[in-house]
Amino acid sequence: MPLDIAANVQILGPIEGRAVEILTPEAVAFVADLHRRFDGRRRELLQARQARQARFDAGELPDFLAETSHVRAADWRVAPIPADLLDRRVEITGPVDRKMIINALNCGAKVFMADFEDATAPTWANVVEGQVNLKDRWNGVLDHVDPKSGKSYALGANPAVLKVRPRGWHLPERHLEVDGAPVAGALFDFGLYVFHNARAALAQGSGPYFYLPKLESHLEARLWNDVFVRAQEALGLPVGTFKATVLIETIPAAFEMDEILFELKDHIVGLNCGRWDYIFSFIKRLGRRAEFLTPDRSAMVMGKAFLGAYSLKLVQTCHRRGAFAMGGMAAQIPVKGDEAANQAAFAKVRADKEREAGAGHDGTWVAHPDLVPVAMEVFDRLMPAPNQLDKTLEGLEITQGQMLELHDGARTETGAREAIRVGVRYTQAWLEGRGAVPLYNLMEDAATAEICRTQLWQWVRLGAELDDGRVLGSELFVSLFTQEMADLRREFGSPRLEEAAHLFTRMVLSDTLEEFLTLPAYELIG
Repeated sequence: MPLDIAANVQILGPIEGRAVEILTPEAVAFVADLHRRFDGRRRELLQARQARQARFDAGELPDFLAETSHVRAADWRVAPIPADLLDRRVEITGPVDRKMIINALNCGAKVFMADFEDATAPTWANVVEGQVNLKDRWNGVLDHVDPKSGKSYALGANPAVLKVRPRGWHLPERHLEVDGAPVAGALFDFGLYVFHNARAALAQGSGPYFYLPKLESHLEARLWNDVFVRAQEALGLPVGTFKATVLIETIPAAFEMDEILFELKDHIVGLNCGRWDYIFSFIKRLGRRAEFLTPDRSAMVMGKAFLGAYSLKLVQTCHRRGAFAMGGMAAQIPVKGDEAANQAAFAKVRADKEREAGAGHDGTWVAHPDLVPVAMEVFDRLMPAPNQLDKTLEGLEITQGQMLELHDGARTETGAREAIRVGVRYTQAWLEGRGAVPLYNLMEDAATAEICRTQLWQWVRLGAELDDGRVLGSELFVSLFTQEMADLRREFGSPRLEEAAHLFTRMVLSDTLEEFLTLPAYELIG
């Protein structure tokens, strides 16, 4: 039976245990206010994405906007950055379950991003428990006893600075309806967090800090800024209290970095190279065209072609405006039982972080606590100051052509099989309630599955030729998929695996390229 908590506001998920501390009438009313003020604009902006996609399909290419050239030309800077965000040389990210949060806050990283987005499968239990855990962090009662091992976990004396990543603008939270419509997952995650924790974080010398995902335009950044302003007003906090880093992980946003910083200039402290989602976006927005037929995922490395160009453009743009330029994710994880493979993985991380520090980034991401010291050593060695905002890359010109330059590399059967395995296995784990999943010595999240299914869709749709001369049409894809599924069933067989396989193949073989895997997948979880 839905709980009608106020006029035309219904909670459709169970309110059990400590959920009553989070879903208070006052907190839900706060979220409902944000929904009523901003959901119409959110929906219009999602429609604008599709209108822009139609223009891309008709031959238009992403480019710097003529109508905002005055913003790019003018001299302005973002607001001052809080003291506890001035050194972000290594950040760790992960889901919002209790043990993970404690371990990440204690691991020695400068910042921990608690992720309600790509590293969390947004089951009702996961998103509500995540809010409980973050509230406990600021109330000083974040501890945990593992029911299997009996091991105790507690917050250490010098925890990482906490940032929160709410869901992207596209994802709904169907368990909370206002005026008959589901609220945005973004407003649910953000609203509950600031309502319960903004003042406590400020009282402890930190603040309400965020990562904002999957923006595609400066108008979407403007919406976030207006949400921040309204929430601060409602909570009695000064404008500029909330601070955000925006992930530049879509190809349209990469051409609007100055404008995104400008729209959020009272509230923004930096931009981040969201490399995996960026590859996904490149394929999604441009991949219907043969001239953008991508090679194997493994060939698309950060130092080259469109990824290298956007990384340097991000450093240049941020430092001109007094904002941090954060590097991307090192997805490698320790390889247990194989020291040679483990050292090879660490060497890859080290080389990647040396490239980032050398290019001018102010810090980087890792996905596993064991990689914190590896990345920290590199940034300590190559960036002895807390950041390198003084590295402006003045005189460097990054053109539209460089931002769209395709990586060289082959398309292989091995690459196709890996995309099938990783895509299906990740989707299975997501349906089972896990959003951050170790697969084949990498920590994968939803962005990886998106690369896998969009790249396979592109290869099948365009009849991509593999390096052995065969064409990856639907017939060859189905053959490879059938073989891979036979192996996966032997090792991981379950009803959820079958659901994942059905969803994944349907999306790969569809005539249209759907926006997000997680939207139809969300209909299959609790």
